[in-house]
Amino acid sequence: MPHDTSPSPQDPAAIVDALARSARKHRTPCGDGSMVWRVWGQGDPLLLFHGGTGSWTHWIKTIPALSQHFELWVADIPGLGDSAMPPEPRTPSIIADAMATGIDQLFPADQPLRLAGFSFGGHVAGLLAARRPDRFTDLILIGVAGLGLRADPREPFAKTRTGMTPDQTAAVYRQNLEVLMFADPRNIDALAIHLQVENVRRARFRSRAFAATDELARALADVPTRLSTICGTRDTIAHPSVEARLDILRRHHPELRVRLVEGAGHWVMYEAADEFNAALRELLTTPAAA
Repeated sequence: MPHDTSPSPQDPAAIVDALARSARKHRTPCGDGSMVWRVWGQGDPLLLFHGGTGSWTHWIKTIPALSQHFELWVADIPGLGDSAMPPEPRTPSIIADAMATGIDQLFPADQPLRLAGFSFGGHVAGLLAARRPDRFTDLILIGVAGLGLRADPREPFAKTRTGMTPDQTAAVYRQNLEVLMFADPRNIDALAIHLQVENVRRARFRSRAFAATDELARALADVPTRLSTICGTRDTIAHPSVEARLDILRRHHPELRVRLVEGAGHWVMYEAADEFNAALRELLTTPAAA
């Protein structure tokens, strides 16, 4: 029976803690420390990479549903969440190197893997797939930038200030989630705000500057893996249009499979969890010709 992914009135910190405690943890080398991988479920491995200024919790509504069908390896990208900073120079390419080292350590060389990356995690996933062209059977990019398109101007992020009350601080994070992550502010709940607060607090690597590059677009020329994409139709970073981004993804991958989630914003796997989870599972289980 599918898990219910609707918002819960339970304390947000308790929700995160309960899911975290159910994971199996692995560590691989990263800079002066280690990169953290959390694992849920059994079956064929599926690697999940979160977005910028995020952590494994970006997938909090995907893990219960997809772990029934796959063994989920959910990374904290270097410099984010619980993972150590990557070595200098701190770029997406260096991060992809650290993640490639981790994958080589965690999985047998002949084991087929599937990979899905959200936003900045999709940027890194594309670089990783180019470095290990024989490792992955599927690459699924979700709400990615790094395609060389100039983003439309958007409302600036609000900032917290010393002396703010908890309610005032929460209002700042709610506003910023509305600016970038959600299409409908009514979908921003206490759990989403809690995750944002904690992810921003732990973020040390700043990925935003790399979103305007075309690094991912160029890397896809060297990726032989079957390519798919999922995107909310109201994703803020999908300007000037969703189609413009799809055209770039198809440049080297005319086989691109597209699943659009109507009315959803950038954090599509949270805002439209049921639709997203169904689309992701379908992409992972549909034969290559579909």
